[in-house]
Amino acid sequence: MTKLNAIQLFENKKVRTIWDSEQEKWYMSIIDIIEVLTETDRSRKYWSDLKKKLEKEGSQLSENIGQLKMQSSDGKFYKTDVADTEQLFRLIQSIPSPKAEPFKLWLAQIASERLDELQDPEITIDRALEQYLQLGYSENWINQRLKSIEIRKELTDEWKHRGLKEGQQFATLTDIISKAWAGKTTKEYKVLKGLKKENLRDNMTNTELILNMLAEASAKDISQAVNPKTFEDSKKVAKQGGNVAKVALEELEAQTGKKVVSALNAKSLLQQKKGIDK
Repeated sequence: MTKLNAIQLFENKKVRTIWDSEQEKWYMSIIDIIEVLTETDRSRKYWSDLKKKLEKEGSQLSENIGQLKMQSSDGKFYKTDVADTEQLFRLIQSIPSPKAEPFKLWLAQIASERLDELQDPEITIDRALEQYLQLGYSENWINQRLKSIEIRKELTDEWKHRGLKEGQQFATLTDIISKAWAGKTTKEYKVLKGLKKENLRDNMTNTELILNMLAEASAKDISQAVNPKTFEDSKKVAKQGGNVAKVALEELEAQTGKKVVSALNAKSLLQQKKGIDK
């Protein structure tokens, strides 16, 4: 079964999703949807209470809920309760929310759009571009971000080719690359930027994105050149890739006198952009 992890946006709020190519179904994180519909910051507790309520009412919905590994705010993958579109329509009926009807329309649209994308992959890129524009990012930043997605996929494809496992091993290698060039693991980097659930790359400056791309592209190229046989070998390659970007970072900082890795996040960047536009 081929699965595609993706982030979908509903009213600028992120919902983690997985596309199952065999069943041609989207599976979505239930706690993300509860957070969107209720705006609660205790979505896990809400879902726990709702499951108990459904069981008392004799509903079999909660019994049929499955789990899939999804990326958490710490960059690692954990088993998460998910539901397909049909289950979500039934679940939404149990969640009082003024956003219920708009959300149902959004679900139907997401399902339709994915089938369109399978026929024309360029649509995926166009929609990602549109989403970032809606969030207020500059076109220059968006171009860098879309390129970073492509480079990241090339690297993870290389890791898969080497027999490495998604989840913990991917997260470990990513941390090694990040630590080598930026001096921080993914978690440390997010703390610096004041992030929780937000995606780190969505909160990088142009320069940070470029250097991260250089690190990941270098790691991929080195891996293809040296053919690492074990996970330990791939860890060495990851550090070497990160070191390539570290050299560029140090040279740039020496020339500009400014630190590249900063606390700037998307909110700060967008506020700066608005100030410039004014």
